[in-house]
Amino acid sequence: MSDLIERFLAGDRRALARLLTHVENRTELGARAIRESFARTGRAHIVGITGPPGAGKSTLTNALIRELRGRGRTVGVLAIDPSSAITGGATLGDRIRMMENHADEGVYIRSMATRGQMGGLALAATGAIHLLDAFGFEVILVETVGVGQDEVDIAETADTTLLVQVPGLGDSIQTIKAGIMEIADILVVNKADRPDARQLVRDLRNMLLLGQTPEGDWKIPIVETVATDGMGIPRLADQIAAHRTWLEESGRHRGRIERRLAREVVLLARERFDQWVTAKLQDPAFAAARAALLARQVDPGTLADRLLHGVLDPADTTQSRR
Repeated sequence: MSDLIERFLAGDRRALARLLTHVENRTELGARAIRESFARTGRAHIVGITGPPGAGKSTLTNALIRELRGRGRTVGVLAIDPSSAITGGATLGDRIRMMENHADEGVYIRSMATRGQMGGLALAATGAIHLLDAFGFEVILVETVGVGQDEVDIAETADTTLLVQVPGLGDSIQTIKAGIMEIADILVVNKADRPDARQLVRDLRNMLLLGQTPEGDWKIPIVETVATDGMGIPRLADQIAAHRTWLEESGRHRGRIERRLAREVVLLARERFDQWVTAKLQDPAFAAARAALLARQVDPGTLADRLLHGVLDPADTTQSRR
């Protein structure tokens, strides 16, 4: 075990920071840290916070941090920022809004770039969640990029998903699509002091009434908040805790964890397979195959089949497609 991992397991926050960087950069040390600390995970309550740009998610996250700390809970935060698919750069502005909490030893805030990943979550985010969980944070808040209805990956990652809506974005029915509504465990109407907030709440309530909630299922609450002054935040924290209790008492929590871990295995296997295929095609042994592909002597599907089946001579264009 490396010294860095030992320090991390002993509660060293600097070691945590460095290992999170390794996880984000997809290094072997980052993977090893997850392997050697994975037995400590599974205790944190993972709360996803998503919604359209301008909904005040960062302010809401900041208010939730204060409320949870007031209740004696330790909090880890992942702020997932938009980034360039080419450079991987990100604005990382969310961390600036939360700076007031950095001096609190019971809070750890980390910004991560999406690096072009679809769905608003970096693949490395799941690894970062494992490390924050293993470090002992009781609640992990994951604030996602505000890209709207495409942002459904968070529902596969979190135990509890908050969908934050805000009045004033035009026709509220048009801004709330079915795909994004289905991910919500709790609906939050932030900036609820605005004049048109009541209409948004009515629209959300009517949309919920259109669906049928089976007996014993969680009934999605609508929580009105004004994150800038803390209005509604205690009730929101209560609903988050109530949802966790429902998950455990209904037996649904285990199912969510099972699906989340299975999905992570698939994503990691896909990533490693992509790396293997890319490296294989760059191998000098495949130079003739690449030339045959460019010369239209072999089609991409046939070459892919030969690669997958381990054909020794991938440049042979006489073989039929499997």
